[in-house]
Amino acid sequence: MKIGIPRSLLYFYYYPLWKIYFEELGIEVVTTPDTSKEIIDLGVKNSVPELCVPVKAYIGHFIKLLDMGVDYIYAPRFVSILKGQYFCPKFMGLPDMIRHSFDGVEDKMLIPMIHAQNDNIAEYKNFKFMEERFGVSPKANKLALGKAEKVWLEFRNSSLRGHTAQEAADMILNKPENHITATNRNPVKIGVLGYVYNLYDPYISMDLVKKLQSMDVSIKTFEMMEEKDLNKQLKKMSKNLFWTFSDKLLAAGYSFYEDEEIDGVIHVTAFGCGPDSMLGKLLEIDSTNYAKPFMTIRVDEHSGENHLQTRIEAFVDMIKRKKMKTRRGA
Repeated sequence: MKIGIPRSLLYFYYYPLWKIYFEELGIEVVTTPDTSKEIIDLGVKNSVPELCVPVKAYIGHFIKLLDMGVDYIYAPRFVSILKGQYFCPKFMGLPDMIRHSFDGVEDKMLIPMIHAQNDNIAEYKNFKFMEERFGVSPKANKLALGKAEKVWLEFRNSSLRGHTAQEAADMILNKPENHITATNRNPVKIGVLGYVYNLYDPYISMDLVKKLQSMDVSIKTFEMMEEKDLNKQLKKMSKNLFWTFSDKLLAAGYSFYEDEEIDGVIHVTAFGCGPDSMLGKLLEIDSTNYAKPFMTIRVDEHSGENHLQTRIEAFVDMIKRKKMKTRRGA
């Protein structure tokens, strides 16, 4: 049996868990190639204009999987991974949007409801559907889930040691590393804010992370921070947001402002993202209070790579000049 997983959205956070889990059950895992113009165009053509580009990309990847000979497509419905907080309504409604848009796909879709106490979703209830749908024994299911959880925790620990989510996944899954490591010739450290599906999808972000690393810039992202440190930052706020990953970004943003090692902050957001429209504005307004350079990069299906390259080169150059000026005592 072959189960397809779209290389989009929370693939960039949970793929090590999903891959190991299904493979431990003797199931072949098939993923789509990196996002391309073809995949984006598929998503745009088959979705409404109001959707943000990550969701359009997901729909494109889903359609791509239909042509790849898979038996089923894993399309979980993410609801909540923290009490009192929820995912964006587009996430929760995405499986329904797809199954009602394409004839005959519902029988190929695996749509478990994802509820958890934290971002470790390896709870038995979230994977019990395999017993009900395919007759997997509870013992085999729990053994597979336990092995998958162990790998995912290793993946998260690798990020906490300073590796990007993509680097951590490559190391954990024994894939060849093809990332560029920043050097210390001209040390600049930038806090990069963005959902994993914006940052690590090379087409959507236009390889922002690699571009920064090639400029001798080291980066820090929310997944490199301990949960207790993010929660500590959130406790300072009079009111939190309603969305878990948006809260993580907000907490990371203010932590970057307070961190003397962080020279500037870049926020990568998709055009039309409701939660980001709030947290991005909050961080932009407060950037002057912390005297930290702040830049927003807003992406959609029409974003141009040359424009991005020029902007980040100017941003990094400004920070380097500022640091040189400070060292000279000017």
